[in-house]
Amino acid sequence: MSPHPPSPAPFPATDAPAPVDIPQTRPIRVLVVDDHALFRRGLVSVLDDEEGIDVVDEAGDGEEAVRLAIELRPDVVLMDVMMPHSSGIDACPRIREAVPHAKFVMLTMSDEESDLFDALKAGATGYLLKEISVTEVPRAVRTIAEGQSFINSAMATKLIGEFAELAKQESSPPSRPAMPDLTPRETEVLKLLARSLNNREIGERLFITENTVKNHVRNILEKLQVHSRTEAAIYAVRAEYVKN
Repeated sequence: MSPHPPSPAPFPATDAPAPVDIPQTRPIRVLVVDDHALFRRGLVSVLDDEEGIDVVDEAGDGEEAVRLAIELRPDVVLMDVMMPHSSGIDACPRIREAVPHAKFVMLTMSDEESDLFDALKAGATGYLLKEISVTEVPRAVRTIAEGQSFINSAMATKLIGEFAELAKQESSPPSRPAMPDLTPRETEVLKLLARSLNNREIGERLFITENTVKNHVRNILEKLQVHSRTEAAIYAVRAEYVKN
């Protein structure tokens, strides 16, 4: 692993259910899935040393991951994208259906935008390149468990750029969605959310608490009739709330 990887950055994920916070009265239950045994054992070892994180089991492919997730009902699934029998992209929606509260961090060697988009569409709320420092993994797990997202900063930049490019290409008036009746504060939160700020950063910008930000985000998702922060961000970009 690279000793100086790009620092990951929070960013909303596509087609995921509205965030549900993991109760902090118990450890975060994590299922680790990767077909490379040595890498998988390294992840398990690092997470086992972390207070407040409990690795419930590990799997070597997507099929085993689905079976164990249904049995153990983890809070966070840390999963490789490319695996034999069933990929992480294929396994993710199957686990989501059986374990609705579970959140997903995809691990990959690929920095291809198409792989990132496929992972987000499958329901991942985290996307980490395997070159990331292993010490960042517990922070990613905690961030995901808190209902936020965790994506490599370079990939998050590509994602924002893609949203902006899509907005430019939508030149006909019908393609620009009408914004619902958001309050002035909700509008401010949406603009910052679409710029990839997490709840803490939004709270600091607007001088409000994280819990207040979470309430605003829930209201925004409901009013926009979308299921995730990323869908809300796309809506905001297309409505020209955010420009490149």
